[in-house]
Amino acid sequence: MNLVALGQSDIKITPIGLGCWQFSEGKGFAGKYWGAIEEQTMIDIVKATLDGGINWFDTAEAYGWGRSEAALARALKALGEADGEVVIATKWMPVFRSARSITRTIDDRLKNLGGFHIDLHQIHSQYGSFSSHEKQMEAMAQLVQEGKIRTVGVSNFSAKAMRQAYESLVKYNIPLVSNQMEYSLLRRRIESNGVLETAKELGITIIAYSPLAQGRLLGKFHDNPDLIKASKGWRRFRPEFQKRGLAKSASVVEELRRIAAKHNVTPSQVALRWLIQFHGDTVVAIPGATKVKQAQENAGLLHFQLDEEDLMKLDEVSRSFR
Repeated sequence: MNLVALGQSDIKITPIGLGCWQFSEGKGFAGKYWGAIEEQTMIDIVKATLDGGINWFDTAEAYGWGRSEAALARALKALGEADGEVVIATKWMPVFRSARSITRTIDDRLKNLGGFHIDLHQIHSQYGSFSSHEKQMEAMAQLVQEGKIRTVGVSNFSAKAMRQAYESLVKYNIPLVSNQMEYSLLRRRIESNGVLETAKELGITIIAYSPLAQGRLLGKFHDNPDLIKASKGWRRFRPEFQKRGLAKSASVVEELRRIAAKHNVTPSQVALRWLIQFHGDTVVAIPGATKVKQAQENAGLLHFQLDEEDLMKLDEVSRSFR
């Protein structure tokens, strides 16, 4: 299994991890975006992920206010996984809080994770905190020095904010290893706003969340636009999932289907493969899964590659989404 370095750290990860937003149990503002998943289903999803060779998981404080962290830990323990056998990433939510909250709440993060240590701790957003990014990085550096976390990352940071965070950590001789951003064939803004370019310059890994555009790249909503009305959570209200929005992305889905048939894989696997292949090792992805089949498909993309023609065609057909 090919592993890539997480930024300028010694942590090695598969190009695909499992995003655990959907493990929020339907609680909290973020958790209501998805419907609750049964406990056994969560365990089965984690098992399929591990069986497929994927070695890391991304969760967050805001995902059900710790419920996703705890659910992930329970699933790993139920499957006999021990601390150090997988890579765990989580996040601190900065809204209406100061940097001191980072060190004050770290024990909550560790308690929820039930004995699994934090390999990557991230600032969930560049906005909303009462403290500067410099102060936030100072608190994160303290946690690294105390051995409570291994590495530091950010999420939803602009190119400028990412550079500021990177430079704030330099004085502690600690690298900023990642920036988690929404990135997919239908959301390519990081290619034009400086985020991807800056990440490549500084050796920072881009962790692509919502890499399947929250399900739009699967094609099922294009086949049946009324299907979104029966889905749970707030996703069904987004304009991208309405008939007009789906019409805009139809050409991308059709190209995914053509290439998928060529390789005897699924369109979702092609969409994910493009993300982790087009920019070399700079981009990794964290698709979620609410069903075991989805987790199996996620892992399956590690076993094939797209050719240059496939990469360029997908680049061309989705370029308007930059």
